[in-house]
Amino acid sequence: MLNKKSVDDINVKGKRVLVRCDFNVPLQEGKITDENRLVQALPTIKKLINDGGKVILCSHLGKPKGEPKPELSLAPVAARLSELLGQEVKFAKDDNVVGENAKAAVAAMKEGEVVLLENTRYRAEETKNIDSFSEDLASLCDVFVNDAFGTAHRAHCSNVGVTKFVETSVVGYLMQKEIEFLGNAVNNPKRPFVAILGGSKVSSKISVINNLLDKVDTLIIGGGMAYTFMKALGEEVGNSLLEEDYLDYAKEMLEKAKTKGVNLLIPVDTVVAKEFKNDTEFKTVERGGIEAGWQGLDIGEKTRELYANAIKDAKTVVWNGPMGVFEFSNFAEGTIAVAKALAEIDATTIIGGGDSAAAVNILGFGDKMTHISTGGGASLEFLEGKELPGVAAANDK
Repeated sequence: MLNKKSVDDINVKGKRVLVRCDFNVPLQEGKITDENRLVQALPTIKKLINDGGKVILCSHLGKPKGEPKPELSLAPVAARLSELLGQEVKFAKDDNVVGENAKAAVAAMKEGEVVLLENTRYRAEETKNIDSFSEDLASLCDVFVNDAFGTAHRAHCSNVGVTKFVETSVVGYLMQKEIEFLGNAVNNPKRPFVAILGGSKVSSKISVINNLLDKVDTLIIGGGMAYTFMKALGEEVGNSLLEEDYLDYAKEMLEKAKTKGVNLLIPVDTVVAKEFKNDTEFKTVERGGIEAGWQGLDIGEKTRELYANAIKDAKTVVWNGPMGVFEFSNFAEGTIAVAKALAEIDATTIIGGGDSAAAVNILGFGDKMTHISTGGGASLEFLEGKELPGVAAANDK
C-alpha cells in the first residue's frame, strides 16, 4: 500500500505551510452552489491551525487558461472559508498569484493564521509544471501539504512541481483517506468484490475494465457503454450510444471475464426512448429487442433486480458512473436502484467521484456510503492501477 507521510507525521509549529486544496467549486454569479469540497478540506486546515502553523492555502478554480479572469477568482472561497473556520481567511489578491500582496500577507502571518492565494491557473506555467512558478510557490513556505485528490492525476506546479523545491512534502487527511479507501479496495479488497461501471463511454473506461477484471469477482456494466457490449454480442442497439471502434475490445473483455471466472453482467432489459430528452415516448424492451429509431437511456426493471441481487452479498463495492441518463427523471430509475442497493448492504462501499457521487448525494444516500471520492478523473486512474503524480510526489514514510 502507498505509505506516504501525512500531516500527522510532521511538526508545523511556527512554520509556513503551503496547502494545495481542491477548491474547484461551482460558482453562480459569485455564489458557491456546492461547498462539499470546502467542507472536506476543513479537517486538514484545522489540524495545521491547531498545531500553530502559518497556513497558506492554494487551489485552482475552473479553466482561466493562464490569465486572470475575475469571475474565476477565489475571493468568494476566502469569504466562505472564513465563516466555516470561524476565523479570518485573508485573501491575497495577486493576478500573478505570488506577488507583492501574497508575499506581504505571508510575511505578516502569526501562528494559526490563514491566507488564501489567488487561482493558481491564473499563471500559464501552472498546468505545464514549469519550474519558475513552482519556485515562486515554494518561496512562500517551509512545508508543503497536498490535500487535493481531485487534481492528483495531473502534474502541475502547485501539486507536483513545488515538491522539488520544498524539503518536506506530505499528504493531508483527505488525500490520505482517498489513498487508503481506493487503494485498499482495489489492491486488498474484502471479498466478494463487485465493481459497477456506468457512464457513457467504453473508451474512457478501457483500462479500468481491464484492470478490474484481474481483481473483481463480479463486474456490472450499465450506462451508455453497455450498448457497445450488446452490439459485440451481435444484438441490435437502434440509435443507442455506440462506439464502433471498441466492439473488438468489448469482445475481448467478455472473453477475459470468462477466462478469469469473473461474473460480467450487462443489462437484460432496457428502457428505450424515441428522443434524447425527458419528455418523450419511452418503453421497456427485453435483451436484444431495441428496434431501429429507438435509443436506450436506462437499464430496465429486471436488470435493476439482477444488479441489486449481485450486490447483495458483496463485502467491497466500487461504483463509477450512472446506469442511465439520470439527469432526466424518467431515466434515473436504474441509477436510483443501484444507489439504494448499495445503501442497504453491509460492505465497504466506495463511490468514484463525478456523476455517481452527484447521484448518490442528490438521492440522499451520501451518508450511507463508506467513502465518496472527491476526484472523478483521479479515482478512475487509481482504479486503472496507475500511479498518480500528486500522490507519488509526497515523501514516503
